[in-house]
Amino acid sequence: MEKAVQQKRSAVADLSLAAAADLARLGDGKIAYIRAMTSDEAQRMFPTVEGLPDGINLFALHGADGTPLALTDSHHAAIGHAIGDKLEISSIH
Repeated sequence: MEKAVQQKRSAVADLSLAAAADLARLGDGKIAYIRAMTSDEAQRMFPTVEGLPDGINLFALHGADGTPLALTDSHHAAIGHAIGDKLEISSIH
């Protein structure tokens, strides 16, 4: 029984990786998504950004392949950045 559960988990993980790879290929520099994050998360993802205040929420614009493209303090500004770069915003869940 345990082996069957492990095989099922492995298959789900493989499917998730395949879906992420498919999204990256489909995006091809034209699709992006916006992710809300804390300043601590943003500091790890954008190590060259200095002076982020503690305890604030930020918004990161990512390419379909997960590449961080921009960091801002408002969702509206992240959308504006995507529009300026002619990127279509996709919803993630």
